[in-house]
Amino acid sequence: MLLSDTVLLVTGSTTGIGEAIARRAVAEGAQVMIHGRDEARARAVAGDLGAAARYVVADLLDPAAPQQIVAATVDAFGRIDGLVNNAALTTRASLETADLTVFERLVAVNLRAPMFLIQAALPHFRRQGGGTVLNIGSVNALGGEPNLLVYSMTKGGLMTMTRNLAAAHATEHIRINQINVGWTLTENERQVKQEEGLPEGWEHRLPPAYAPFGRIFEPEEVAAHAVFWLSAAAGPVNGAVFELEQFPMVGRNPDKAV
Repeated sequence: MLLSDTVLLVTGSTTGIGEAIARRAVAEGAQVMIHGRDEARARAVAGDLGAAARYVVADLLDPAAPQQIVAATVDAFGRIDGLVNNAALTTRASLETADLTVFERLVAVNLRAPMFLIQAALPHFRRQGGGTVLNIGSVNALGGEPNLLVYSMTKGGLMTMTRNLAAAHATEHIRINQINVGWTLTENERQVKQEEGLPEGWEHRLPPAYAPFGRIFEPEEVAAHAVFWLSAAAGPVNGAVFELEQFPMVGRNPDKAV
């Protein structure tokens, strides 16, 4: 198994991609700290995963949360080997509709929290002789949709942080990588798209320009990639930003007739 004898903290792991990563990690031999804001949901996921999982409830809008979450992980398992910065807010906002509250909330959860979670884990990684961080980004980091302005900015910042910290801590055997995830069919995405006006079942009627393979990603497929980057199978690869999409994000010029 890829993650035997590994302790992971996965933020935002009570639903969607984070939950899929946690479940796949346990299947690959890891012990996992489940994190979320909904205690009932966190308890349910951890309970379903059995002895390999614990849970912690914390709101990443709280500046104290990163230290608390990492401390809870170490208290539960005795150490922390890997951190998955998955939790994120995806609030829609364009330049015209964004306000200070939206901006500050997205920056706090999507950018501030990941940095301070890494900061909190760093002393533990050093004592153990290394560690692994996987930041869950978005292809929107490369530009993004107009109504995802603030979200895209935070993911662009996360990408810069990944590269900066990877270079800064490589000699300590701390690997920090990022996967920029493309369009994925989470529970939240299905609901949001219907709220935005798409009909029920929209995920089965996607234009080839957006889904050349006739569908978008499932969370479990993203989880399979995440587990690889967290494992020793990724070797010493560090500072990588891997785009997880059905087409190249840079330089693509799709057929206008399709």
